[in-house]
Amino acid sequence: GMQMDLLSLLDRPWLFALGAIWMLTHILVLWIAAKLLRAPLFFFAIGSQGNIGAAASAPVVAAAFHPSLAPVGVLLGTVGYATGTGLAYVTGLILKWMAGA
Repeated sequence: GMQMDLLSLLDRPWLFALGAIWMLTHILVLWIAAKLLRAPLFFFAIGSQGNIGAAASAPVVAAAFHPSLAPVGVLLGTVGYATGTGLAYVTGLILKWMAGA
């Protein structure tokens, strides 16, 4: 199994701060987009879960608003996988370039 000491996270509390900043940025961007586009709340809830939880949990959030929206959750989760994979690759290339490798 996985050999991990969760108590070692207490040695690096800045990791929790980094995660909080990341999530607050996500919320802020979605909130601004929601205000600018004037779209219904469920689009942003499903989109957010599609980006964070991907195809596994986005349909659950979508179905919470209305059962017929579950396929929308699957679609947004799949789009989240696709864009996340591409952007992760580009981020890796940028970090490799920054490291001088």
